[in-house]
Amino acid sequence: MQIRPMTPEDWHEVARIYAEGIGTGVATFETRVPTYEAWDSAHLPECRLVAQAKDGQLAGWAALSPVSGRCVYGGVAELSVYVSSRHRGSGTGKALLAALIPESEARGIWTLQSGVFPENSASIRLHESCGFRRLGYREKIARRNGVWKDNILFERRSRTVGID
Repeated sequence: MQIRPMTPEDWHEVARIYAEGIGTGVATFETRVPTYEAWDSAHLPECRLVAQAKDGQLAGWAALSPVSGRCVYGGVAELSVYVSSRHRGSGTGKALLAALIPESEARGIWTLQSGVFPENSASIRLHESCGFRRLGYREKIARRNGVWKDNILFERRSRTVGID
């Protein structure tokens, strides 16, 4: 598997993988895949990675979104990581995070955060295995298809960026 920067040409497969995640009901509050333009404007232009399988198809993707427009939070980003249904359990998510963490630090990101549904045990294990810690449990933080959902907030603080 090769981890490489995401390009606009990858969007079709990125959207397919995103739709699979949405379909699980435990990956995101989103209920449909946005247009590329909407997705692009909501994510940082750097730190967009894809995992390309040996057969050429994308196995997963990871990207960062800003958590705030305030300059004091310029080094804090929200993580999205999605793995195609065919590649779940193969180490794809871990490979993406293993590449994304140093890439984000090279771009001055000192904190990565992520909200995970309590039912998404694979994502919880992934975050914990990559050095994220649980900050807390947000009860009924938002609705998905009219149902209140809880979220576990994870954070990974860099050991190299913003340590002064």
